[in-house]
Amino acid sequence: MNNALAYNTYAQNDVSIESPQKLIEMLYEGILRFNMQAKRAIEKDDIEKRTYWINRSAAVLTELLNTLNMDADGDLSHYLEGLYTHQLHQLNQANTENSSEKINDVNRVIKGLLEAWRESTQVAVG
Repeated sequence: MNNALAYNTYAQNDVSIESPQKLIEMLYEGILRFNMQAKRAIEKDDIEKRTYWINRSAAVLTELLNTLNMDADGDLSHYLEGLYTHQLHQLNQANTENSSEKINDVNRVIKGLLEAWRESTQVAVG
């Protein structure tokens, strides 16, 4: 994954980022926060806010997708490409079907990725 590109993009807006590894963690956390807001909007039957928050989550996933380095990371990047693409599809369905369950499905995947990312970066640092 091309962490430097994502880091440089984000660092323009927030100079307090510690590392590219921390940025990926923050992006996963952002998806979870945006999805929580989307679920609240679904509960309130607020179509405008639901769409806004789902679009925010989709934008983060798209950024993660765009930063994959297929040449350097090979199989992992191809796996993540398919996973991110599927999550984008799930978010699109959540929006069109007004489905909290689809958002829950995305959250389960993102939580798993976040946990794996944290474990892998702790091992690399520690």
